[in-house]
Amino acid sequence: MNESVSSSGARPDAPERRDVAIRHLRAFLAVADTLNFTQAAELTGTTQPSLTRTIRRLEEALGTRLLHRTTRTVALSPAGDRLRAELLHLLPRLEDALAARPAETRLRLGFTWMLPDGWMQDALSSFEEQTGAGVELVRRDEPFAGVDRGVVDLALLRGDAPASGMHTVLLCTEAQVAAAARGTALARQQSVRWIELADHPLVRNVVSGTVRPELWPAARRPRTAVACGNFDEWLEAVAAGRGVGIVPESAARRGLHPSVRFLRIPDAPSVPMLLAYPTQGAHPLAARFAALVQDSFAATVTRTVTRPVAGPATRTVADAARLHPRPGALPVR
Repeated sequence: MNESVSSSGARPDAPERRDVAIRHLRAFLAVADTLNFTQAAELTGTTQPSLTRTIRRLEEALGTRLLHRTTRTVALSPAGDRLRAELLHLLPRLEDALAARPAETRLRLGFTWMLPDGWMQDALSSFEEQTGAGVELVRRDEPFAGVDRGVVDLALLRGDAPASGMHTVLLCTEAQVAAAARGTALARQQSVRWIELADHPLVRNVVSGTVRPELWPAARRPRTAVACGNFDEWLEAVAAGRGVGIVPESAARRGLHPSVRFLRIPDAPSVPMLLAYPTQGAHPLAARFAALVQDSFAATVTRTVTRPVAGPATRTVADAARLHPRPGALPVR
């Protein structure tokens, strides 16, 4: 007659077994290999009393004695000898199966146009060196670079953040500059006021740009002359003289187009630059990458700006650009 079993499959009279963790098995194998608790404690980076407790808990969990210990000697019991023989093969395979494979991990970083100079590249290098994971740069011509749809793991965004479901990290704020075709009257100016731009036709990147007519007073708003789907179209339309563009100042330092001149807008609203990744189901390395990017930017600001910086919201890309302005770039003061 078969013995009855509980709903869990165990016999009612069987001893209850506690969970066994990998650390218990590592500790046992260290003692089994050395037959010396002091040496085993050194190998496992713990103390001898802690190691003793770990072995005792493993024996309690398995319901059998694994070691015979006296004041001078340590010996394996038959059960301990069998367990050691099994673990010599199984534990390395188990650890290998459970170990993270950073070299095989890729973090997809989305962006809509132009990554920042210098400090972003430093962050990418530091991240890959520290984690062994690669960063795949993915340009997406959509408002949030695909992070809101799971196309990328994390995105660098300028302007508004996704409405919900995203963790955002503010990196800095950027001033905005005007872009005009060379040879036009506006291009001959050194600067232009924000309200004055309402009198010029606008070339707008309506997908991933940072400008919309609602940023001007209702009584004086610019007309959108050309609506573009991405940054490249926007740049070519400005170069062709279709209208005036407005863009974060980092674009001016790239010397993007020989037919486009950038000029200051002293009173323009600033644009936040941020990283965004999902609050639920985020890539395991997303938060670490965001922290490295923050550190990289902070280090750049520290090297280039002598005055103290209160926090990310008060830092600007202009701060980070002062030390290494690019030839022909818009002066940063």
